[in-house]
Amino acid sequence: MTASVDVDAYLGRIGWTGAATRPTFRTLAGLVRAHMSNIPFENLDVLLGRRVGLDIEGLQQKLVHARRGGYCFEQATLFAAVLEAIGFAPVRHTARVVVFTPRAASPRSHMFLTVPLPEGTFIVDPGFGTFAPRVPIPLIDGKRASIDQETHWMTRDGDDWKLQTQTGDKVIDCWVSTLERDNLVDFDVGNHYTSTHPASPFVNRIMMRALTADGRVTVMNRDVTIWRGNSPQAIQLADRVALRALLIKYFGFDLPDVERLRVPSIPEWT
Repeated sequence: MTASVDVDAYLGRIGWTGAATRPTFRTLAGLVRAHMSNIPFENLDVLLGRRVGLDIEGLQQKLVHARRGGYCFEQATLFAAVLEAIGFAPVRHTARVVVFTPRAASPRSHMFLTVPLPEGTFIVDPGFGTFAPRVPIPLIDGKRASIDQETHWMTRDGDDWKLQTQTGDKVIDCWVSTLERDNLVDFDVGNHYTSTHPASPFVNRIMMRALTADGRVTVMNRDVTIWRGNSPQAIQLADRVALRALLIKYFGFDLPDVERLRVPSIPEWT
């Protein structure tokens, strides 16, 4: 998994300015923040009908050299390879996303990592989009981890573990996992479902998130929310040209092909 990963190119991509990179909690926390601040969450290749691969060479070309973003399978796969090259021992897992779907109807279509350290085991999940934690989450029932106005924690749910977060007074269930170590082929299966199945939300909707110097930008189809601190500004994309301009301004890349994007849940864009 790590033979072809170019750590120096990756660190340049995320603007890493830390000291010598060693497998410590401080390094892990810094890498998570830097990764999420510079590599956005987006599913545009799926909507463009392009194959989404999980090979390290292809992921580096897309997320590092082309300065694109990606979704969980892409981001967690690349991040795990970098961690291994540095000397961490990440474990790859799948989860059932339960933000909008009951557990019984949710497939194992999300990828995240656990990272064991002397301080304990931590959840690392840079590719969860809007609700992705920007800090490692301790694998301790109810132990909260916060950054700025964001708080996440893990909760025991029977034999499983659940990632939770809080928005205002509302507690949000994010995903549920057995935390078993999954085989690499399991992520190929989940990635194939996510990027091709007609029922997959990634096939039907635009879903994007980028962090900015003073907040974040989230996109769901034509609805855009630009956060500056705790102050949101809601706008609506007029057309696909406006989407392209948004990518350039907030997401750090240009993708001319989005001007022909087909989005099943936006009838006028199909």
